[in-house]
Amino acid sequence: MAFLKHGFISSGFLNLSAGEAYKEVIENKAVILDVRELSLTGYKNFDVPEVIHIPGSKIAEKYNSLPVDVPIIVADSVGLKSHDAMVFLQGKGFTNIANLAGGIVDWEVDGLPLKKDITEQLDGSCVCQLRPRHKK
Repeated sequence: MAFLKHGFISSGFLNLSAGEAYKEVIENKAVILDVRELSLTGYKNFDVPEVIHIPGSKIAEKYNSLPVDVPIIVADSVGLKSHDAMVFLQGKGFTNIANLAGGIVDWEVDGLPLKKDITEQLDGSCVCQLRPRHKK
């Protein structure tokens, strides 16, 4: 199954907006591959039928577990780290893949379904100081 007629090409990859990605998930049974590191997945997650979590740092070890018969949308926080995963997967022969432009941040801005665990919300004045907000 190939992607529907959505998206734009950038850096040699198909990129989908959050709305386009959601349409692919619902209409084309695409899978979201969330490559955020585990420390970033506790608070917000995509609320769609199929999400596979493989941190970007583990993709080289675990890419063989990915389905090859469905479209895969590679996602992260804002669409930057997913680019590295796209390069890797393409190098391993994956062709039915697309990048989620804007990542889970744009997904939320567009009002698309999310699962939230408030106990995992992070707090801090900059990324270097992030820590769990509701834990002591």
